[in-house]
Amino acid sequence: MLKVKVTAVGNSMGILLPKEALGKLNAERGDTLYLVEGPEGYTLTVYDPEFEEQVTAARGIMKRYKNALKELAK
Repeated sequence: MLKVKVTAVGNSMGILLPKEALGKLNAERGDTLYLVEGPEGYTLTVYDPEFEEQVTAARGIMKRYKNALKELAK
């Protein structure tokens, strides 16, 4: 378990993540992180949950229109 403290950053509030946490998240300066609400609280992740939904929808469309997309690719 890592402990972080909420601190003032300009007119906002923020937390500083230790290098160990950034390494496990595979995150670097300038990356966007997402707080995802779940049944046990929030999870910090580098993956955009909305993007995952979009990819799932796109896969369904590609499967449904496989033949048409194959013809268009020629």
